[in-house]
Amino acid sequence: MVINFLYLATEAAEAAEEGGFGLNFDILETNLINLVIIIGVLFVFGRRFLGKILEERRSKIQSEIKEAEVQAKEAAAALADAQQKLAQAQAEVEKIRTTAEQTAQKAKESILAQANTEVERIKADAVADVNTEKERAIAELKQRVATLAIDRVESRMKEILDESTQQQLIDRSIARLGGS
Repeated sequence: MVINFLYLATEAAEAAEEGGFGLNFDILETNLINLVIIIGVLFVFGRRFLGKILEERRSKIQSEIKEAEVQAKEAAAALADAQQKLAQAQAEVEKIRTTAEQTAQKAKESILAQANTEVERIKADAVADVNTEKERAIAELKQRVATLAIDRVESRMKEILDESTQQQLIDRSIARLGGS
């Protein structure tokens, strides 16, 4: 129709140049039949061709949408699985941390108890060592004092006692012991 209108406008322009205005109703000259044939051919063959192209395009889009939905579901499932694994890992981490804290506390208590036991043992050993040293020192002092006392008594006896006094003292001692 648009082509027909353009053709009529062209005819009108030619008629105006020739000195008049008029409409051409000749069907062959106006190509109305040609236009109807072309439109009909396009409608019959183009409809199938365009319909086929549009159907292929629609099928392709639908399959891509279905594929995208499947991928979205898979991604959502993978995300849910990953979140579940993360939650399990966090729970495991918390469990390990709690166990480690309890183990550390028990180890601390055990070490402190061992340290206290060791300190008490060292104190007892030190006291025993001091007592042993004290007893050894006392025994040594007693022996020295006894030795000094004996040495002093002997030297004093040598000064005081002469040989006759010593003989009398020995005789008296024997008599006491039961001798004759």
